[in-house]
Formats: sequence, C-alpha cells, structure tokens
Amino acid sequence: MKKAFALLVVLLTVFSLSAEGAKESAATEKKLVVYAYDTFCSDWGPGVSVIPAFTEETGIEIEIVSAGDAVEMLNKIILEGDKCPADVVLGISDDIAEKIYPLLDSYNSPMLASIDDELEFDEEHRLLPFDYGTFAFVYDSESGIRKPTSLADLVGEEYQDKVILIDPRTSSVGMGLLMWSYNEFGDDYLDWWEKMEERALTIASGWSSAYGLFTEGEAPIVLSYTTSPVYHVMNEDTTRYEAILFEDGHQATIEGVGILKNSSMKEEAKAFIDFVLSSGQTDIAVLNSMYPANNETILPDAFDYAPKPAKMYKSGSLGEEKTNEILASWTEVMTN
Repeated sequence: MKKAFALLVVLLTVFSLSAEGAKESAATEKKLVVYAYDTFCSDWGPGVSVIPAFTEETGIEIEIVSAGDAVEMLNKIILEGDKCPADVVLGISDDIAEKIYPLLDSYNSPMLASIDDELEFDEEHRLLPFDYGTFAFVYDSESGIRKPTSLADLVGEEYQDKVILIDPRTSSVGMGLLMWSYNEFGDDYLDWWEKMEERALTIASGWSSAYGLFTEGEAPIVLSYTTSPVYHVMNEDTTRYEAILFEDGHQATIEGVGILKNSSMKEEAKAFIDFVLSSGQTDIAVLNSMYPANNETILPDAFDYAPKPAKMYKSGSLGEEKTNEILASWTEVMTN
C-alpha cells in the first residue's frame, strides 16, 4: 500500500510538472498578432521581408492577418471590439483614423525623433506614421502632349480624353483627388469635377484598372502617386513615366501603426513598431512605393524619380464630418 501511494505521489508530481511545462511552452509560443491591409501581406508586399527580419532580430513570432483594405480593416476591428485578437494594427490612414482612436493605446516610440512633425497626424501617438504618399498625375513622356501645370490646367481642351480619373466612392486614390480638389478650389471643387467629367477619358472604379488603362496606352495621364515612377525604374528600367508636380500643392496620405488596448503583449508590440519605424523602413518604402516616415532612411537611387512636392495637404485635416459632406455633395452632383 505504501509503495502504491508513493508511486501515485510520483505520478501526480510528474503530471503537475508536465502541465506547468505545457503552460510555459504555450506562453512562449504565443505569437504577436498583427492586422495589416492586403497589399502589405501579399507575396509582393513588405510583409514578406519585414516580418521574418523582425522575428530574426527579436525572436518574437508574428501572426500576420490580411484584413482587407484600410477601411475594411478598420471596420473589422471596430466590429470585433473587445474580442479583437490583434495586438497591432498597421495601415490605417490619417483620413479615417478618428474612428479607431478609442481602441488604441498611446506609444511615444523613441523612433519619433526621426520622423518629421508634419507627418504626425495624432498628437497622442495612438497611430504613428510609418510611410506616406502624395497623390499626383503621372504622365507618359513619350505621348508628345504638354505636361499640365495644375489641376485647373487639366480642364483645357488639349486634354480631351487624355486623362484617367478615379471614383472617390470606390477608391482611396479617388478620395484623395476629391480632397485635393476641395483643398485647391474650396467650395468651387464641384465645378472642376463637372468640367473634368467631360474632359476625362473615364472615371475608373479603382487604381488598378485606371493604371492598367494608362500603361496600355489608352490615355497619357492618370491619377496615381508621385512615387509611381519608382516601380517602373526598378522593375522595367525605364524613366518613361513621370510624376508631375504642381506648385499649388498635392494631397498627402499618411499610414499609421498602433497598439490595440486589449493586447496582452504590449512590450512585444512596441518592439515591432520600433522595428517598422527603423530597420523596416527601406523595404516598406520600396515595396509599397511610398516615402518612408523616418527621415534617416537610406533609399535606392530609383527614388530620385519620386519627387516630393513643396506643399502638401493632409487628408485627415478636414475631419470625418466634413469629408463625408464633401463626398455626399460630389455623389449628388456627379450621379445626376
């Protein structure tokens, strides 16, 4: 009986130690969950190189979740609320950021010292800028037409059927142009759109379809980004396509990364953000075809063909209510 009791004690001790070991192992194996937009997670996106590099440097494993575009990702997090499994959200742009602030923690990353103040759209640092772009019209230099010098210039007869626009209801790039036109013309922005509707070859539903028409030669001017030529230089070894700078200014879009309040891995999340804002900046800039937020980032020579405008309008500066009002007025005028 004594031997049986002793054996039982030994077995219970072994089981107990095994259970504790399993718990410790499970805790060790827990991954940092990052929600990111689809293109970041794609086979050609920055996630392919940034995530493994972070894990190699820190030993922290990451589960990256492709959560749709920026708007879909935002809605997903809001819908999941307290049950959202994400520790970090990456890719919320400044024009829609207000809705997610209540769900995020502030983080004063030491990397902010290398980020220009004009890029910091959230004073409480719930979203920290990691890259940005400026909308522009890209021009086929082999087309033989004169480069336009401003938004107002585009309504000229010489550009009849030579410009491809994008719908702001279905595309963030189109929305960027809508905000750009409002910042440029004020309450007269709809007059410009009505004139451009007559001039434009088409108003495409999205950037991919618009840019595809452009590269197929359907029209020599398309709405895109000042960084778009970088792709052509790096992948096609051509400087044929140029971004046109307007002295009056360009609309900017700034993408941020932040920590969810419900995260149980706050320190790991901070380490990831610091990495994104430092070591990850070059890959993010190149593979996203965007400018890096960190002003100390070393970029390839191809970025010499991505000129930065002297004046930028911030997409989030007008606020959500005013932005919705502008879009509603555009929809009423342009669909009647």
